[in-house]
Order: sequence, then C-alpha cells, then structure tokens
Amino acid sequence: MNNFQFANPWVLALALLVPALLAAYHLLARRGAKPATMHHPATGMMRGLPGSWRATWRPVTTVLRVLAITLMVIGLARPQFVQGRETITGEGVDIALALDISGSMASLDFEPQNRLQASKQVISEFIDERPYDRVGLVIFSNEAFSQSPLTLDHNMVRRSLDQVELASDLGLDDGTAIGLGIANAANMLTNSETESKVVILLTDGVNNSGQIDPLTAAEAAKALGIKIYTIGAGRPGEVPVPVPGLLGGTTIAYQESVLDEATLQQVAETTGGRYFRATDTEGLRAIYEEISQLEQSQIEVQVYNQHKELMIWLLLPALAILLLEAFLRNTLFRRVP
Repeated sequence: MNNFQFANPWVLALALLVPALLAAYHLLARRGAKPATMHHPATGMMRGLPGSWRATWRPVTTVLRVLAITLMVIGLARPQFVQGRETITGEGVDIALALDISGSMASLDFEPQNRLQASKQVISEFIDERPYDRVGLVIFSNEAFSQSPLTLDHNMVRRSLDQVELASDLGLDDGTAIGLGIANAANMLTNSETESKVVILLTDGVNNSGQIDPLTAAEAAKALGIKIYTIGAGRPGEVPVPVPGLLGGTTIAYQESVLDEATLQQVAETTGGRYFRATDTEGLRAIYEEISQLEQSQIEVQVYNQHKELMIWLLLPALAILLLEAFLRNTLFRRVP
C-alpha cells in the first residue's frame, strides 16, 4: 500500500507567513528608497508613450521569489511516499457457514427485514471481520448446496451470499434439511489442515427433510475435529409471514414459529460448540460477534514501512529559481539608483 504524507506537517504553517514577508519587504523597500537624482518638470509630455518592457515584467522577480520560498517551505515539511508491506505468520480459522433458506425464513419478525435478509446482512459483516480466515457458504432447504467453496477470496463469498434467495424464489423444494446442511458444511472442511475448523449453522425450524439426522451429522463432524455453533432464529409465538393473497399479490398472516432448540443445542454440545437464540437483528449481530471472539485467528501481522523522501525534488528547483531571480534582478531588471 502506498500513502503520501508530510513528516513535518507543522512546517506548512510557515507558508502563511509568505504574504506577510512579501508585504514587509515592499514596505521596507519604499522606506529605504533613495531620493531621485534627476528631476523632470514636464512629465506630462511623456504621457501616452509606450512603457518599457522591463518595467512591465519587473514583478516577475517577486513572483519567482515567492515561488521559491513556497517550494522551500513545502520541502522542509518533508513530503514522502510511504510504501507499506505486511508479513503474515500463523494460521486462521476455516469457517463453513450453513444458512437456512426455507420458506419460514421469509417471516418478518426481524423487521423491517425478513429473517433471511437480516441473516445475510449480519453474515456479510461477520465475513468482513475475518480477513485472514478461509470462509465457505452452504445453503439448505429440502436439500443442501455448496454456494461458495472454502476460500480467502471474501469478495467472492459475499457475491455468492448476495445471490442467496428463499428456496421458492430459487425454484427449490421447500423444507428444512438441517442434517444435510451440517453434513455438507462438514464435508467442505474435510480436507482442511488448520487446527481450528468451525461450522456456523443458522436455521429457524425443525429438521423435516433429508436422509441425515442432525445428531448423526454432528457425530461425524466431531470425528473430523469440527466444532459447530448453532443459531436458532426467530421470535417465539406467532410471527408475521407474507402469504399469497386470494386476489393475487401477498398479504400478511400470523403463523406459529416452530424451532427445535433441543436438537440444535445437542448438536452444538456434541462438537464442543454452543447454541444461541436470536430474536431480532441486533441479537443476531451480537451472536456472530461473540462467536468471532470465541474463535480468534492465530495470526501475527508485521507491517514494514519504506519512506521515499521527496524534499530534494522541491529544494533543488527552489534553489534554481532563487538563482534565476537574483540574476534577473541584477541584470535585466536592475534598478538605477
């Protein structure tokens, strides 16, 4: 990474003195001017005559001096390019995110968003906070699918997450195959060589699809050294859900929120993880932040900065301009006493 900075930025305040110095110079020059040695009583006769080019261009010397002083002030502030280089040692955590996209994730108890939209937003923020971890994404409804492989390319994972919709919108059969979601996420971590392998599963329902029981999948994950954090999403009781209206469009109906917390808790405990319950977006965000604290990456980042000084490229032109100004002032624009 390249940055531009001033090593002595306070010196730039001296630039404010340049106009004051210029005014003082002219004031002293006028006070110290010698009286004229020749008098022309009929100066009116010279009106209308073209002026001398030397008189016209004499202010150039003042401009050159101001420019030289300005360059010197900027140069003394030591402008520099800073080239930073990071050296990373250690290893991160491999994380497979399993996300429920069944129809009940359309519930609006995480208002103003539905459960799926809120989950996508919070998961995206979670990914941003794990720059050194490999992250993969699994989605599940009636079946489970790998949406994004395990990768350090978090932009690709976020793009895949943005494309996630409810199962019905993706043309998939509805259902909640929690066991398949766990199995698919664990399979994504099978070849991982990192010490920390984690599955974070988010669902709002009960396992009612797929041929793999969640507890069986949890035992398999435990054998692979994978820890599972489970998150149950949704408020208890009746929640607002958009449903097709009789005359077309959608209407809001209230349906009972059903969540198998006992199974989710047992899955987490089997693998050494934890179970969490989220009833709103802020609660969900707090859960992912807590998991992020529980699963810290063993990463050490060392930053080396190389400074490229630019002062000489300002002081040399300033010196050249001062020499040019002195030459012009004492030759072409020399004043006769």
